[in-house]
Amino acid sequence: MTEADVKERAFAMPLTSPAYPRGPYRFVDREFLIITYRTDPDVLAAVIPAPLEMTEPLVKFEFIRMPDSTGFGDYTESGQVIPVSFRGQRGGYVHAMFLDDEPPIAGGREIWGFPKKLASPELRVAKDTIGGVLRYGPVPVAVATMGYKHRALPHDQIAASLSAPGFLLKIIPHVDGSPRICELVRYFCEDVTVKGAWEGPAALELFHHALAPVAALPVLEVISGVHILTDLTLGLGTVVHDYLAE
Repeated sequence: MTEADVKERAFAMPLTSPAYPRGPYRFVDREFLIITYRTDPDVLAAVIPAPLEMTEPLVKFEFIRMPDSTGFGDYTESGQVIPVSFRGQRGGYVHAMFLDDEPPIAGGREIWGFPKKLASPELRVAKDTIGGVLRYGPVPVAVATMGYKHRALPHDQIAASLSAPGFLLKIIPHVDGSPRICELVRYFCEDVTVKGAWEGPAALELFHHALAPVAALPVLEVISGVHILTDLTLGLGTVVHDYLAE
């Protein structure tokens, strides 16, 4: 294999059998359970990286079922997204993500900088309740519940929220352990089709864990619960701030 061959083929590791295919990445029947809650503003401000700014002391705890996703397959994800502002543009900072499938862990971290870790999230309907459970190993660290399809929500409102920018802190180390890449990345979900959206009574419990510290952003008050079914494409990112630039 020549050096030119390496450069032509090198988009992901391992070189001869990449962990994921090239994008774009389309998601069909992607299902969300999103519990928005109020938390401690001082604790929240301490985890938001500048130049992002806190807008209000809220956190969105998300459970996401992805039964049909290009190259990544069938998997479930869970995590915390923080509403933020970047130079006047409002969006969401992805603070923590936990999922059960290796290709989207590798691709999400390497391409965009999603803060993904291996865990065991579940999202399912049990009679009159849609609920999510996140386990890290055998230990439950988050339990969310919502009344199933109590009230329909306007699809245009939900499409706008899903199309808002997302922000990520991408960190890749050098071979000596120092940071080689440290960037603020912005991305968008594109070609969003909302198939259904509902709200209902919701509850969320978080439990402390040394390696999955979701409870470090405590639940002071649950604000809302939303259940969404959609198709969308995960767009590639743009670097909006380089922490290592001179």
